[in-house]
Amino acid sequence: MKSEKGQSMVEFALVLPVLVMLLFGIVDFGRIFHAYITIDHASREAVRVASIGESDSKIVSTAVTSGSSIHLSSGQVSVSPGGTKTAGNDVRVTITYPITFLTPVISSISGPITLSSSAAMRVE
Repeated sequence: MKSEKGQSMVEFALVLPVLVMLLFGIVDFGRIFHAYITIDHASREAVRVASIGESDSKIVSTAVTSGSSIHLSSGQVSVSPGGTKTAGNDVRVTITYPITFLTPVISSISGPITLSSSAAMRVE
């Protein structure tokens, strides 16, 4: 029988790229899931503030504070309708957040994706 000293190294070299891609995929999924949960929470918190008739700046500030773990900025938060809130009408807070993949192959294929969350509540 011939020597098989290099066999395990060749098998490892064939399996390693698949394992690395799987690991990056798990990390990407976790990052995207965390970002989505965060913007969903931030939009709900901001619309709660909007439902009591607060100003747009207070609403956006609440959303940015709630989304601090993903570095949410005020430019990613929109309040509709803007201005004075009339009792009995609905107010909607929408947050859009772009996120890029860490996995090299997937990021070159798809580019950045944009997560969006919206919440609405009646003004009291």
